[in-house]
Amino acid sequence: MANQQLIDGTIDIDATPATVWGIVSDLRSMGERSPQCRRMFVLGQEIGLGTRTFNLNRQGWKRWPTNAKVVAFEPERRIAFQILENRTVWTYELEPTATGTRLTESRTAPRGVSKVSNVATQRFLGGTDTFEVSLKDGIRRTLEQVKAAAEKA
Repeated sequence: MANQQLIDGTIDIDATPATVWGIVSDLRSMGERSPQCRRMFVLGQEIGLGTRTFNLNRQGWKRWPTNAKVVAFEPERRIAFQILENRTVWTYELEPTATGTRLTESRTAPRGVSKVSNVATQRFLGGTDTFEVSLKDGIRRTLEQVKAAAEKA
């Protein structure tokens, strides 16, 4: 099956956008929230537009590295980074609500997923359909982790 152009999830959080932003923009702590991306090493001091990261990912016993570049950085509104190897873009969008913040996490493939990534997904990660189901579940789990951390703060 062809790659989905959009995989996303949304959650309402009883915390201010500033509190939620503090969590989702801290890329160094991504491994505490994401079931797939276990570590993000920020290359440089500040996180902002153009920041690059080196990432370690896993699925069960399988491990692989990726590199990313922050392509959107709007404090308390939106942060997005593109995975350079497969061209997908991961975005966190924050929207103020009457009781806190609505957070949406999405993975888009605006230019399609690279051929090499699709081959690797088919051969090593269970195929595109299975992998994308795990991404949807991972988004749900990540959003739940952000909610728990923000509401505890």
